[in-house]
Amino acid sequence: MLLTLIIFIIILAILILVHEFGHFVVAKKSGVRVDEFGFGFQPKLFSWKKGETRYSINLVPLGGFVKIYGEQGEGKGEKNSFMSKSISRRAMIIASGVLMNFVLAIFLFSLGNFIGAPTVIDNEILFPDAKVRDIKVQIIGVMQQSPAEKAGFMAGDILVDANTPESFQNFVSANQGKEIGIRVKRGAETLNLKVVPERIPEGIGARIGVSIDRTGIVSYSWWKSIYKGIQDTIDFIVLIVVTLAEVIHKAFLGEQVGEVLTGPIGIYNITAQAAGMGFIYLVQLTALISINLGLINILPFPALDGGRLLFLAIEKIKGSPVSQRVENAAHAVGFALLILLMIFITWRDIVRFF
Repeated sequence: MLLTLIIFIIILAILILVHEFGHFVVAKKSGVRVDEFGFGFQPKLFSWKKGETRYSINLVPLGGFVKIYGEQGEGKGEKNSFMSKSISRRAMIIASGVLMNFVLAIFLFSLGNFIGAPTVIDNEILFPDAKVRDIKVQIIGVMQQSPAEKAGFMAGDILVDANTPESFQNFVSANQGKEIGIRVKRGAETLNLKVVPERIPEGIGARIGVSIDRTGIVSYSWWKSIYKGIQDTIDFIVLIVVTLAEVIHKAFLGEQVGEVLTGPIGIYNITAQAAGMGFIYLVQLTALISINLGLINILPFPALDGGRLLFLAIEKIKGSPVSQRVENAAHAVGFALLILLMIFITWRDIVRFF
């Protein structure tokens, strides 16, 4: 548990520092003064000052911030103030955090493709010179409340005695209603899990509630790894955008969306699973979280980067800035709502996992 907590904090720190570094470096390059670069939320543990910027480490490692001079409307007319810059330059400073999240995802996916990433080889279109090793039949997903979930099966488990997905499915179907033992490899451990296959509703055969496929470790040359890393990042951005759109649509219709949302506790549990499966899974998980963080931040909601871009768009349209008091109030309300949402999601995670 301690090791998982350390890994979780390291991943969180990387994601936060990369995002805030985007704001930091573009603000600096734009001639804007950065007063503080902080990791975590206050109270402050310790800090040091270099040049005009104070760097701080704070107690709660669940966030981070960059204090940019003029971001709250102060210093109008001063050369080193955020407010003195053009709308396009301010938009670039605000959007740079999200862009850095995407750059991090490209780097991590490229690294994974070079080292060798777990890939569903039956469905993946591979480059002609791709190197494939360690081919196996693996559990890709586990249905909630299924016999498999109750028996302790987990995504990532390797089916030791299965030669093909079809042979495993035939074995399960032939033992409907009977308790069977299935050997799985999880990390360095081999487990013998007992499960009773159930009849497929309105179908033929039986199931235990898992999705399986042939997987292998696929690696590429360094330059194809970069190309593939860019491709993977774009594919996941599109997938997550579609998923977010569906979630927002369902929320407006009053439908439940809690099952597809997770907070720090949920991410901690996913991190624990990935850590048990190996380093490359942690690399891929970090890339996916980075993309999610970037896309959520770009939503046009007050307190998020997208909300700040929205106010810049309004300023561009109306020809003058929105009242600073109104904008600050909107961001304060937005932040409060985000905190309430985080509390709600965290409570759901507690109920779900504990």
